[in-house]
Amino acid sequence: MGYRLYYWTGLQGRGEFVRLGLEDAGAAYTDVARVEGDDAMEAFLSGEHEGALPFAPPFLVSGRLVIAQVANILQYLGPRHALVPESESARLYAHQLQLTIADLVAEVHDTHHPVSTAKYYEDQTDEAAKRAKDFRETRIPKFLSYFEKAVERGGGKHPLRSHSYVDLSLFQVMEGLSYAFPKAMKRQNLPLLRDLARRVADRPNVAAYLASDRRVAFNTNGIFRHYPELDG
Repeated sequence: MGYRLYYWTGLQGRGEFVRLGLEDAGAAYTDVARVEGDDAMEAFLSGEHEGALPFAPPFLVSGRLVIAQVANILQYLGPRHALVPESESARLYAHQLQLTIADLVAEVHDTHHPVSTAKYYEDQTDEAAKRAKDFRETRIPKFLSYFEKAVERGGGKHPLRSHSYVDLSLFQVMEGLSYAFPKAMKRQNLPLLRDLARRVADRPNVAAYLASDRRVAFNTNGIFRHYPELDG
């Protein structure tokens, strides 16, 4: 029957981190809202269902389980699809890295919505310019140098010494930041992360996904948004 993934239509967003894991694993899944529309999520978000209550998409339905939050979903999928090493220490470290990626993604979002998610970007451009400047100059180097060091400590190819869902998420981070902040990203010295991203893109299932219409293009409705004025 396969998994049922719930996320907003028309954008990659946080759901893309889960899609990459499912696609790389060759797992059978339905991207439900793309078939049934965004209203298909309402019963879960309002609590009119059995199982755990998600705060927001993405969430994954697996049998009777309802699993929300990207890091939580990937922690569930990883052992089932050889996307994480077997040892407890490695799985805890993978989860730690994924939670740090979640922190980064939240900061990316706040570059274009620093005041309120209920307001349009155009209503907070002055604040966004200040937030984006700090993000470009301080936060991008801080986060990415950390992940570069993680890859180095993992042997130069993977943070966990073998392929994992963390590799897939770092690929998405590199792709998203290069789209949103191309000038800032060109200034970063990240040979190991760039090599990792290239190798992930060349994985057969990932390459097929990226070439398909299932991969929605980056746009100004998602988390990674390109506004030239925010790129310095």
